[in-house]
Amino acid sequence: MCGIFAYTGNKGKNASTVLLDGLLSLEYRGYDSAGMYLPESGSVRSTGAVSMLRKKVPKNFKGHSGIAHLRWATHGEPTEKNAHPHQDCSGNVWVVHNGIIENFKELKVGLEANGHTFRSDSDTEVIAHLVEEHLKKTKDFEKAALKALREIRGTYGIALQYKKEPEMVIGARMGSPVVLGLGEGEHFIASDPSPILPHTRTVVFLEDGEVAVITPKKHTIHKLAGDPVKRKATRIDWSAEESQKGGYEHFMLKEIMEGPEVLQNTVRGRLLPDKGLAKLGGLESVTKQLARINRIIIVGCGTAYYAGLVGEYMLEEHVGIPVEVELGSEFRYRKPVINDRTIVLAISQSGETADTLEAIREAKRRGALALGIVNTVSSTIARTTDAGVYNHAGPEIGVASTKAFISQMTALALLTLFLGRQRASATPEQASASRRREMSVVEGRDIAHALQELPQKMQTILDNRKAIEKLAIKYAKSRDFLYIGRKYNYPIAFEGALKLKEISYIHAEGCGAGEMKHGSLAMIDEHFPTMAIVPADSVYDKMLSNIQQIKARKGPVIALASEGDTEVGKIADDVIYVPHTIEMLMPILNIIPLQLFAYYFAREKGLNVDRPRNLAKSVTVE
Repeated sequence: MCGIFAYTGNKGKNASTVLLDGLLSLEYRGYDSAGMYLPESGSVRSTGAVSMLRKKVPKNFKGHSGIAHLRWATHGEPTEKNAHPHQDCSGNVWVVHNGIIENFKELKVGLEANGHTFRSDSDTEVIAHLVEEHLKKTKDFEKAALKALREIRGTYGIALQYKKEPEMVIGARMGSPVVLGLGEGEHFIASDPSPILPHTRTVVFLEDGEVAVITPKKHTIHKLAGDPVKRKATRIDWSAEESQKGGYEHFMLKEIMEGPEVLQNTVRGRLLPDKGLAKLGGLESVTKQLARINRIIIVGCGTAYYAGLVGEYMLEEHVGIPVEVELGSEFRYRKPVINDRTIVLAISQSGETADTLEAIREAKRRGALALGIVNTVSSTIARTTDAGVYNHAGPEIGVASTKAFISQMTALALLTLFLGRQRASATPEQASASRRREMSVVEGRDIAHALQELPQKMQTILDNRKAIEKLAIKYAKSRDFLYIGRKYNYPIAFEGALKLKEISYIHAEGCGAGEMKHGSLAMIDEHFPTMAIVPADSVYDKMLSNIQQIKARKGPVIALASEGDTEVGKIADDVIYVPHTIEMLMPILNIIPLQLFAYYFAREKGLNVDRPRNLAKSVTVE
């Protein structure tokens, strides 16, 4: 999501050419606009592809240093004025930035009170003005930048440049990757090594809370507090494509491994844990309408549909409002009965899914409030809905959705918290109209704190992925697979089966565990393994009984169980253990082993997991 690239050198290279070529290597990250700044020539920005930016660059646009950016819109639409780099009032301080500045509104108010004028809708512009403000008190660019960075809250990968000291570039990291490239007479700053590798393979990775200063001849690293950092350089032997994959063999594995970061990005700035509240800025414009709704219809296709099924359990149990989940491809042919107290919520990674888009248009024609959970800013669904929640999951390259599914379920958990606690502040008339139950502060706090704990618990699963790889290899000759689950994990059984058949092309079915005896049990024999999702939840005992039914038919069973469970191992052939969390959030953790299992299963079969046959990433036709 977004990409920064900076260069300073004395080797006679034109910084404009270096930066443009670097941006091309970062295109895989996904973006909607691009731009660059050279102290000796000024700035140029454009919407669309890097090729559009290249066309706008004047022939005499030259220099020995500069900063560049690919933007994935968060604050403000993907327009030229919102494209990076951003500048201060004087045009001396320029910045490119990945991430989100959580306190930009309060910083902006203070800066405007001091006479600063803003040119964009982006949160990033605050950084340039903040540095300018500190330059009034100290003429030292590095000191001013450090003071500004200490005032910022949020996540960022930053490159800063000062017109009066053109050879210097300052980089900083807090939650968004930043790497330095160390060359002979030239240095680089980037979001990942891919734009650096054509020039040098010697790099240094910054850690959170670190600031780097580069010139053509040297680099230094400091903590935000000012303490110096010494770190040995690393030599990278990856290719450019491998760099884009972060050193992983496939994009799918990289994107699964990004799960903890995706969780953090989805909830960042949206939780008030001590108050048990969720703050969803994308829904502020429809708050009054939300307070009186009495029914929700969720529409989606494929993986997004299964995320909606998880959301159905969340919303009905914790908000007390009726929820239906519909396939986008069927919704508008049903002549659905809806009114102005109905929400139709569209879930789509791309925001362009044709069936889901048509469902939203049909809902609006019938008077429903149309909301969206999408990952792509300014996509058609994002523009068509009345309001919504962005995932902030970053671009997903692998066709089989992994991290987007995680962010969709997390966004639904935030929506559940938002709507559940909203009733507490509703008027009596609104509360009566909505017929929802009130979520207590204690319940809200429990959900909020559990959400905060998820990234570390997910990381624990990822750190133990070798055990899952061994199981996938063990079962890779299987021609069939059954996935079973109940309640919150009923949809996860279907999603787990979908992942396996998407990328390995074997027959895999999802089934509600209670429904096995109504048909699916007939398939079970010693050659037909089952993946049973059996965490320590409210239906645990029933799941154990379902596993016993399979074992009675000689069916091999892999159990996905909570850490500390000593019972399930007595009946299952193999067990994958997952950290415990509250029941409504279990699906977010439980899907990770299933994604990994599908990945390693397909890899063992020698298949292209990133590009499964017959499938497309964005389904824009019916």
